[in-house]
Amino acid sequence: MKRDINIFEFPLNLGLTKKEHETEPGVRKLPDWLRKFDFHSRIAPKNVFRLEAPKYSMDFDKESNVRNADPIIEYAKKQAECILNNYEKDTFNIILGGDCSILIGNAMALKKLGNFGLFYLDGHTDFITPELSETGGIAGMDLAIITGTGHEKLTNINGLKPYIFEENIFCCGNAETDDEEYVSQIVNSDIHYFDLYQLRKNGFRKTADNFLKMVNEKGLDGFFIHFDVDILKDEVMPAVDSRMEDGIIYEDLREILEPLFQSSLCFGIEITILDPDYDKNGIYTRPFVENLIEIIKNKED
Repeated sequence: MKRDINIFEFPLNLGLTKKEHETEPGVRKLPDWLRKFDFHSRIAPKNVFRLEAPKYSMDFDKESNVRNADPIIEYAKKQAECILNNYEKDTFNIILGGDCSILIGNAMALKKLGNFGLFYLDGHTDFITPELSETGGIAGMDLAIITGTGHEKLTNINGLKPYIFEENIFCCGNAETDDEEYVSQIVNSDIHYFDLYQLRKNGFRKTADNFLKMVNEKGLDGFFIHFDVDILKDEVMPAVDSRMEDGIIYEDLREILEPLFQSSLCFGIEITILDPDYDKNGIYTRPFVENLIEIIKNKED
């Protein structure tokens, strides 16, 4: 059955710490940037919803030991409200960031809708406490936060902790494997963890199939996909906040996403971290859009 598509635009960049040469991280331009490459018109969504983000700042919150905690919490509440107010059953939702901190509001909405799984596709684990963060940026801690690790003000917004249970999550693609302390955080959790090398070994489609099997066996109400474009090889997608040389290619991405997209239980996907400021001429964005549209269109076959 062909499903309608809704696009949600959440151009938040408060989860990132700006680099010295930046006025602010450019990820907030992502939805408008993709529109320039005809992403929206070719997807032909039933609706497009947008929630404008607060002005960028670098405020450090001493209570939670992260940057911009309060405005991110307020934005997450509005995000969840926006999703729930516009929720349509049997609709596929494409959520455009922004940085990875948009996962918090999205996960809050999912918690309100039921017990959901998460397929976390990312070049990093984003599963650390503020004490291990060098920047205090929430975009590097979002997976920890939504599962209940971190300060209560972020992990238990509106008493919804945890937004998604660790055991219902596959975290796939981390290429930052040299830092033992960093990796040990997720290894010692109940998350099903496949770093980039384990993902290749297990097989891209097989990993997606294993996830779908888990979702069905547990009788989950549905699942969501997080797709941080920094999981792509640097030569394919260098326009990201934290570059990693190794990663997957578009053929691998297709193998992962197609079976997930074809499931009626797939709530949708969030796309984060592509920064137009690092791709002024669209050299990397153009093939990104082409490949993504092809994968999304194939879900209807």
